[in-house]
Amino acid sequence: PKKEGHFAAMAYAKVPAFMVRLTERESFSRLALRFAILTAVRSGEVRGAAWEEFDLDEKLWTIPAARMKAAREHVIPLSAPALAILERCRDLRIGSRSLVFPGARGDAPMSDMTLTKLLREMKEDVTAHGFRSAFRDWVSEETNHPGEIAEAALAHRVKDKTEAAYRRGNLLEKRRKLMDEWGAYCLKR
Repeated sequence: PKKEGHFAAMAYAKVPAFMVRLTERESFSRLALRFAILTAVRSGEVRGAAWEEFDLDEKLWTIPAARMKAAREHVIPLSAPALAILERCRDLRIGSRSLVFPGARGDAPMSDMTLTKLLREMKEDVTAHGFRSAFRDWVSEETNHPGEIAEAALAHRVKDKTEAAYRRGNLLEKRRKLMDEWGAYCLKR
């Protein structure tokens, strides 16, 4: 559901308690939603995540351009809580299946409605995509990280063409610090 043209979002202050609720039972959909929240990515990027995209030694997830909305590769620094979810998924992995968060058939990604269904079952009137807004609001209101770091974490394009022509870095180390702080915030009790 969209409200006023935007995806329905949870207030960032409610995210830590919601993360606790997500751990009350275990399923790939709950693991996927927790991972999406911790990495601030779109649900489709999580649902299609394949093991070969991860460098766990470097604590990085590289989503290929073909799977990104902006058709540009996106490298995400992984916080300790995000890595813990990957470790749990590895423990649950059946055979050599490539998907981190497999769907009901195992060899195909979970449906785009899976996370929506989970949120409805949990009686939350928000969308999985809305957690990206919660992340962005948290960065703006609770941290001193510059907006361009948050926008890079969300894989948003630089809108100003001149600025985009000169800004070619990926701000990885600054984003690593930001994602570590977000992970700690999400798991505070």
